[in-house]
Amino acid sequence: MKRMKHILQVICTLSFIFFSTSEVHGQFLKKLGKAAEKAAERTVERRVEKETSEKTDQALDSIFEPGAKGGGKSPRPTENKSPQTGSGDTTTPQNQGDVGTSIQAPPKTLSVYSKFDFVPGDQPLFIDDFSNEFVGDFPSRWNTNGSGELVTVEGETNKWLKILPGFSMAYIPDISSLPDEFTLEFDVIALGLDSKTSSQSYFGIVISDNNTFKQSANMGMVEYSFCQFINPGVIVENKIASKRVIRNDVKADIRNIVKEKHHVSIAVNKERFRFWINENKYIDVPRLLPSNTQMQGIKFTLRGTDTNKESILISNVKVAKGGVDLRRKLLADGKISTTGILFNSGSAQIQPQSMGIIRQIYQVLQQDSTINLKIVGHTDADGDDQKNLELSKKRADAVKDALVSIYNVSQNRLSTEGMGETKPVADNTSADGKALNRRVEFIKL
Repeated sequence: MKRMKHILQVICTLSFIFFSTSEVHGQFLKKLGKAAEKAAERTVERRVEKETSEKTDQALDSIFEPGAKGGGKSPRPTENKSPQTGSGDTTTPQNQGDVGTSIQAPPKTLSVYSKFDFVPGDQPLFIDDFSNEFVGDFPSRWNTNGSGELVTVEGETNKWLKILPGFSMAYIPDISSLPDEFTLEFDVIALGLDSKTSSQSYFGIVISDNNTFKQSANMGMVEYSFCQFINPGVIVENKIASKRVIRNDVKADIRNIVKEKHHVSIAVNKERFRFWINENKYIDVPRLLPSNTQMQGIKFTLRGTDTNKESILISNVKVAKGGVDLRRKLLADGKISTTGILFNSGSAQIQPQSMGIIRQIYQVLQQDSTINLKIVGHTDADGDDQKNLELSKKRADAVKDALVSIYNVSQNRLSTEGMGETKPVADNTSADGKALNRRVEFIKL
């Protein structure tokens, strides 16, 4: 009985405390409820945003790649030497799949490049596809103050130079005393890119007043980003007499582009500097380089990548004198010969970056309706003589087909001929000589 009375007293005391402070507790619980409500709202918003983004990506994938289901495995550098195929032509096999879980984009057609205005130089100064080098070595025609090695990549027939990031590290091809007008082209593969790739990961190309590891007093530079979680874009910068005059971040979303194998083109016309990735021009600065200093070297740089998971590879490097207006030359001389129209190895499939030249030929035909042209294909001496003769004719036909199908030139104004390897203009024992012999001529009739 006493125990029961004690329990009732405790209950009464607790009730008094509760009811006397109920107003305070009510206010506290009300505030707590509102905070919980807001937190819940934020959680729902984030979840809806994520699901909406995923649904949008799926919808876009179904439009651009019907039937695709997720991404394949990324190609990886290997140590196995790839077989060489066909003639010794510069090769650009099909693009590799996207890195990570992205879906591979459909291959671009030549018509995408119909407004591409890059025209490569027609006098090769330096060409290196590393075909005469050993996998695992650093290439013999390059220099570096760091390290690097040649590797092969699954699905690619040629070798690739794997370069490493580092403060003041540079990769320099053996070329100096650059002419006032020249072009630079190369292919890039970036492996291992994902949402954690650093915003400071940049690949740079420097046109310098020296071809050593010294700082440049005069230079023009472009850097483009491999970052995937934001789009830093492209940096353009210069120094003239050791003073920086231009430094600008050009906003461009190139995240999907750099995940694929891509082609970089640069044209230097005295002070003017232009830069393309694939068919898109991102930089065109009329006075980036100094007017009274001869440029001496080209330097490749890399920073901000994670060597444990990311690999940046380059190949098919070509430097050529020229890159000037071929239209005037054709009209004045009645004939031009160019090494800038490239084909996949052993085939007549035109590489898209060749469309700048074909576009200029179209402009000549458009300007003067009385002009008819003969297109003549030539190959190097690798492979069977008869097959090279047939291949050169097919390549001339492919150029004609591009003019007809993309630019609507009347096929009656164009004729073709294949000369194979019968009319070389250089020695077929070197990469540079072979590149000169692989050419296309346009002759006014």
